Amino acid sequence: MNIRKPIVAGQFYPDSKASTLAALDEYLSVNIAINELPEKILGGIVPHAGWVCSGAVAGKVFKAIQMRRQVDTFVLFGAVHRFGVRNAAVYSTGAWETPLGQVAIDERLASQILIESNLLKTETNAHQAEHSIEVQVPFIQRLFPQARILPILVPPTPCAGEVGAAVASIIKKSGANAVCIGSSDLTHYGPSYRFTPEGIGSAGIRWAKEINDRGLLDLIGKMNPQAVLEYAVTTQSACGSGAIAATIAAAKELGADTVKLLEHTTSHEVLRGRYGDQGTDSVGYAGIVFGIETLGQHR
Repeated sequence: MNIRKPIVAGQFYPDSKASTLAALDEYLSVNIAINELPEKILGGIVPHAGWVCSGAVAGKVFKAIQMRRQVDTFVLFGAVHRFGVRNAAVYSTGAWETPLGQVAIDERLASQILIESNLLKTETNAHQAEHSIEVQVPFIQRLFPQARILPILVPPTPCAGEVGAAVASIIKKSGANAVCIGSSDLTHYGPSYRFTPEGIGSAGIRWAKEINDRGLLDLIGKMNPQAVLEYAVTTQSACGSGAIAATIAAAKELGADTVKLLEHTTSHEVLRGRYGDQGTDSVGYAGIVFGIETLGQHR
């Protein structure tokens, strides 16, 4: 069987089962007001940095989903950090391994998608050195131990929204009990990222969160995948705009009518809170869910 081994365990998150479970339990011990969530969650956006920085934000999204529904399959739209991935790349067979064990690929759904849409291709190798999906998998294993996954890397091309819509259309047709998750960090600001349009220091870091990130979050709130792509490319406000666009389009196709921002923070804020770090770099993180506000209106 085709097994994708972990590549960032021990770097982005722990490499032992006990340490991974302990970290997950910390990040999942969040208080969420269930009455503030959509009645049915159909998709979400999570960050993919090291867990020490972004794990609590990702955990909030997966916890919110668990509070509202059971899920058989998570379609994971991943960011693309390396050159050469030109099409939406599907990991279509086998399983992924983490320190918590193996989680199976939803091969049936993958096959249907690949047969019915020419926008997606099987490209197993594209996933081997990419971390954006891997860091989400242990959250799923912890909260949804029977669920399968379908990893799909989505580059920030003009057809990213079409990819998400096509996947969602096939989810509906197949009757799959699936949720679509997009993996992306937001603005990478500071000397380390060679992006300092508002200078180095606190004023620039504040601009990155309150202006640059906020502009992108406003467009996500309007569920406009094409505008998200265009804005992100122009402003360097997301490393996974293709994944975000695909998730928005998929959620809309599945019937989502509301967007809930669960948290928006930065690595600078998290590290300052943990260690008193006063560095000059910052990366934005957002936890978002898409869903149906009131199910009665859709019956």
